[in-house]
Amino acid sequence: MAFLSSRRRKARLAPELDDEGLRKLLKSLRATTMSGTIATADLCIAQMSRLMEQDAGDWDRRSHRMSVLADYLAASHLPSAWARREPRNTGALVLHAWTELARGRSQGYLEDAAAVTEICFRAADLAPEDPSPWVVLLGVSRLERWEQPQVFGVWNEVLSRDRWNREAYLSMLRYLTPQEAGSRIQVLEFVDALSARMPANAPCAATELTAQVLQYHSVIARGGLEALVARNHWSHVSAAQTLDRAVHTWVRPDFFRHAAALADLNLLAYALMAADRRHEARLVFEALSGTVTAWPWRVGGDPLTEFEQAQNRASTGL
Repeated sequence: MAFLSSRRRKARLAPELDDEGLRKLLKSLRATTMSGTIATADLCIAQMSRLMEQDAGDWDRRSHRMSVLADYLAASHLPSAWARREPRNTGALVLHAWTELARGRSQGYLEDAAAVTEICFRAADLAPEDPSPWVVLLGVSRLERWEQPQVFGVWNEVLSRDRWNREAYLSMLRYLTPQEAGSRIQVLEFVDALSARMPANAPCAATELTAQVLQYHSVIARGGLEALVARNHWSHVSAAQTLDRAVHTWVRPDFFRHAAALADLNLLAYALMAADRRHEARLVFEALSGTVTAWPWRVGGDPLTEFEQAQNRASTGL
């Protein structure tokens, strides 16, 4: 990860972040599907299969790649075609289920929740050590509004395979918000319990800051006077301390090693700017070197525009 580069690169939306293998695959998929050749599906499936073979056993990297591919292929037939061709390939099954989940999130419902659930269970049977089928099932359980004991049952299946799975912690955090099936108290308890035992550089390290940003967004969403003074959220002790801990460690070279580290730094830059801590944000922007994630920047408008404007404000101090 090229932290603290002295040269500013042009801002770009990059869901793959700094995963070069994933970047090349997305570029190749784009070019291959545009070519319109008869063997397009075969070529794409072979390319995806090769990348999945590279991350076998690296659950953090695998989750990142699966999540990005699922969003990218949400409107594509490729994942289902791969799963039909290789019905005992765990990667193919998980990507198919994750793509269905991504499409379901955009629509607000799953077209066939039972089928997606069955795919997850089949993948879990084929690879009992892999947390990915359970990560997808956790998303399904939220979208389908399963009873809380069932959701926690799936959650525990993930943790038994990958203790600090980033995708699972962020999924559970959103599930426990008042906007879904929980309350502000449940969010606080969840974050406190995690912070007490989580390594500072774990893949799910951004869960606490994510909770603060979600709370900040909920204040803005209320409108009126509360929205006008939403910045005061970051002066509260818990929010300020969360930012203090993150800014003093996350930008250190090699502190973070997980696949979505640059997504967490985007979150930190956003929160620091929301708190008007521009000098500290400038260092984070330098570390990002122009790599932009859609969330949380899209909350204010076009992500690239919001990022660039915030970066300019941090640089000039205006």
